[in-house]
Amino acid sequence: MSASTSGPASGPSGPTRRSGLRRAAVESVSGLPRQFWWLWTSTLINRLGAFVATFLALYLTVERGYSASYAGLVAALHGLGGVISSVGAGVMADRLGRRPTMLIAQLSTAASVALLGFMTDPVAIALVAGLVGMASNASRPAVQAMMADIVAPKDRVRAFSLNYWAINLGFAISSTAAGLIAEHGYLALFLGEAALVLACALVVYRKLPESRPTTNAQGGADGGAGGPAPAPVSMRTVLHDGRFMTVVGLNLLLALLFQQAYVSMPVAMGQDGFSSTDFGLVIGLNGVLVVLLQIPVTRFIEHRSPALLLIGSALLAGYGFGLTALAGSVAMYAVAVTVWTLGEIINSPTQMGLVVRLSPLHGRGRYQGMYALSWSVASLTAPLLGGVVIDHYGADALWGGCAVVGTVAAVGYGVLLRGLSGRPGAGAVARGTADAGASAGAGASEPVA
Repeated sequence: MSASTSGPASGPSGPTRRSGLRRAAVESVSGLPRQFWWLWTSTLINRLGAFVATFLALYLTVERGYSASYAGLVAALHGLGGVISSVGAGVMADRLGRRPTMLIAQLSTAASVALLGFMTDPVAIALVAGLVGMASNASRPAVQAMMADIVAPKDRVRAFSLNYWAINLGFAISSTAAGLIAEHGYLALFLGEAALVLACALVVYRKLPESRPTTNAQGGADGGAGGPAPAPVSMRTVLHDGRFMTVVGLNLLLALLFQQAYVSMPVAMGQDGFSSTDFGLVIGLNGVLVVLLQIPVTRFIEHRSPALLLIGSALLAGYGFGLTALAGSVAMYAVAVTVWTLGEIINSPTQMGLVVRLSPLHGRGRYQGMYALSWSVASLTAPLLGGVVIDHYGADALWGGCAVVGTVAAVGYGVLLRGLSGRPGAGAVARGTADAGASAGAGASEPVA
């Protein structure tokens, strides 16, 4: 009897497939330093408590009885707080250190979130919401800079992917839990988030030593002897770095697209007669796909050309939102969400890896702060842009415009990164000495090409 007709002998067995999946899972998480996993844990804890920003509009309109316009104003002030703190927190991460910046941001977040739960005056609510946005966004540059400090260049795409996975896993759980907690009163949401942010700060305080690169007496970086002192990095340095600022601008375009999922898409679905439950199912698919696909997709892309990945992710994002113009059913909305979610999954770790490669060793905090600023500006302006376009030109015009924006971003990445090596992992390894802080040129931006 031939092997092809022998039943169990044909093809890989169940145990073999399980062994392959287990090996792939181990390879996805192996080789990363213990400090990274404590940082990952702090991120997960922080996102598990992300209650307030998600349910703030419902709290203000349903619990407090304020108008939708007032809720929008408060949301805008929350976003404005993030815009203000992004750059300042980046400077703090370079000057004070990653760990002190995270602790200051997290303690301030816990205090301001708890305070917001007790505010009743509309002016006070708006002002404290701005403080919450400022404090909660301030830890982002320090977290990303510390991750770049402690993870080897060849592992960074995988590390950023795992961290992004933790963010989405925590958000998926917190969104579900928040609805149940709110049944016992919204104050429990505010106090619950404050408690979890304090737990996050405790992890940082107990388990995460400072990682900021230092210069020794001879001018070498991170203890390296003999090299010249690294060039000073200021915000002027960042603003004059044309290639990096172009990346920030292109990321702003994509961030404006992704923000439409939480601002314009529910409005458009409501105009088409869909319920809030329908929107919940559709947007929930985004989180499910990220949790299920982020790690395997990253394994597939981590050694491929960043230029091609960023171009592809921009097209997936733009045309994914563009497909929304054709959506006449929940299923078609789900198809559109699936397309732009794939763009999001590819873009996030690839973009973060590129930002680190363009950042000088002793200016990572400032560079990360400017990068975070693009997201904060998008969260502030996307609601305004989306609303204006829908009101004056209709939702279909907005979705068509999203396709155009995605195309423009893809062309921008193609022009900017046309000299980038097709094997980013190898290039990163070649720059490993400089990234460790021992090279003579540690103060200059890492070359991309």
